[in-house]
Amino acid sequence: MAKKKNKLPLAYQPVGFVLGWVGGAVAGKVFRTAWKAFRHEDDAPDALDENRHWGEILLAAAVQGALFAVVRSTVDRAGAQAIARSTGVWPAKGGEGRE
Repeated sequence: MAKKKNKLPLAYQPVGFVLGWVGGAVAGKVFRTAWKAFRHEDDAPDALDENRHWGEILLAAAVQGALFAVVRSTVDRAGAQAIARSTGVWPAKGGEGRE
């Protein structure tokens, strides 16, 4: 069992990478859908869009960042719990989170 505990975090890295990628894609879709619903615009403002004001740009960045963090944490936690249930070992070294 000791060998299993030492090797699982390394084995989980590709799984974590895929989950992170999927989570990022989901977060992007959620952000675009939310922005379109609340602002009735197809595209969120970009920092280099000269026709947008500071407030719009910073609001979009804050909402996008918050949604990304929530989705990423949800996907990471669900993946770690699934690994722990199936193997009996938490996938992070020493029970710690991401470095």
